[in-house]
Amino acid sequence: MNKKPDTQQNELSDPDFAIRRQQARIEVNKLDSDTIHDEPERDRFFNMVYDRAKDDAAQIPWADLAPKIQITNWLTANPGGNRRALDIACGLGDNAEAISNAGYKTTAFDLSSTAILWAKRRFGDSQVDYQTSNLFELPQQWLNSFDLVNECYTLQALPPVLLHQSMSAIATLVKPGGRLLVYTRLRPADQVADGPPWPLTQQDALAFKEFGYELVDDERFDTARGDRVIPHQFAQWRKLD
Repeated sequence: MNKKPDTQQNELSDPDFAIRRQQARIEVNKLDSDTIHDEPERDRFFNMVYDRAKDDAAQIPWADLAPKIQITNWLTANPGGNRRALDIACGLGDNAEAISNAGYKTTAFDLSSTAILWAKRRFGDSQVDYQTSNLFELPQQWLNSFDLVNECYTLQALPPVLLHQSMSAIATLVKPGGRLLVYTRLRPADQVADGPPWPLTQQDALAFKEFGYELVDDERFDTARGDRVIPHQFAQWRKLD
């Protein structure tokens, strides 16, 4: 099992980390609000955030530097046995490493080459196959190939006009009988999505049924950020044979 990288230990113990993270969140939100929210602009935005961070993880507001607890709990109950897994938009690699450590032969990709190189440095002895790729330009050999696909916060990072296309692309990656994990924020159906991010409605979040999936488990929970309580969903889907 891979150990936590020394860089992560240093980041989490840095007394100024939280201050830099809060300032970065303000700056990144401003940059994001000024972009046009189509696919090329989203690509440029994410590349820009990783490039301007200059190896300071505090500058990446969505990087927890630890895997999501719901994902690690699921992996504990569902070890890999050397089956194949894919982590979508892996960022700095924490969820991908958790999947690999659970016994899956893991591939992870991000559209930012800077993020991929950063993840490789953080986890120098990693067994994960990190690659630079775009969700809308996936390698043909990945289609219908993975026993497990993990999607965390990618759908909500793209504008609603791209939601159906994004779900369709993700749906093609899982082999029949395989599992898809989806971790996302939720919003009420009558609440306007004025992101970024763009939390999903319950109807949105259940739309993988349209792509040949059945819902296996649907965990709802809240997370707190300051004085806000943010509804979340962690869903497990099975691709029908």
